[in-house]
Amino acid sequence: MTELNNPKHKYYEDKFEKQEQQYPGIQNKMEPVPDCGEESYKGYNRLEGRKALVTGGDSGIGRAAAIAYAKEGADVAINYLPDEESDAEEVRSVIEAQGRKAVLLPGDLRDENFTRNLVHDAAKALDGLDILVMNAGMQQYQKDVRDITTEQLKDTFTINVFSNVWMMQEALDHLPEGGSVIITTSIQGFSPSDILADYAMTKSAQRSFIISMASQLGEKGIRVNGVAPGPVWTPLQISGGQPPENIPEFGQTTPLERAGQPVELADTYVLLASDSGSYITGQIYGITGGMPIN
Repeated sequence: MTELNNPKHKYYEDKFEKQEQQYPGIQNKMEPVPDCGEESYKGYNRLEGRKALVTGGDSGIGRAAAIAYAKEGADVAINYLPDEESDAEEVRSVIEAQGRKAVLLPGDLRDENFTRNLVHDAAKALDGLDILVMNAGMQQYQKDVRDITTEQLKDTFTINVFSNVWMMQEALDHLPEGGSVIITTSIQGFSPSDILADYAMTKSAQRSFIISMASQLGEKGIRVNGVAPGPVWTPLQISGGQPPENIPEFGQTTPLERAGQPVELADTYVLLASDSGSYITGQIYGITGGMPIN
């Protein structure tokens, strides 16, 4: 008889050490280091020959998606901020160890010209593009709405919303029939926290964009879906995404009483990119440890 894993205990379940980094945060300096599937994810060639671009692919959920795609047979380009180069080089090593092509494209998604060119640069380097994962995000907590500066508001909306539109516009030059677009939204788009007002607003906007684009692009045979994580252990949390005093018990109020690990989302990104998801579009998958999205 196959021994089952209790999901409450499958991954790290203790309190986290109180820790803080400057945005955007470096994953390899976190304690514990998030599990992005470097060893734990097993592939089954479900994306053989595919070409993927993943933003925020150096760490956290984007890293888990990029690693899973490579282990499933895809070539992968990742975008990240230049400060995250050490994490990105780790991802390159994992992808290349699978015998797949890795393309590193550092740059800031707040720059419209860079962001639009990013899609074309990835398609050129990969000799095509049929999976686009728009995962990079800006999340900075503020306990008082009066502390949300215009600069923060612009940065959060530019990275989380404007860059999605820019990239979608450019990607249509490359995405073929059967292509897939996946946007990382958040439980915050359904159940906003009072300290993440601007971030939650952008995640609600992404929900609408997913549904609109699924309707618009369905006739082209391109599917558009989203993933809505709950509390997942990533650099986003320790680099301004959560107050430092919240870090030790991060995720422990979920029904599963722990934070998620990025690798626990990887299979969903693979499903939504693969032919197994051929009748899935306009949907948002909640991976939240039991916290409802509705």
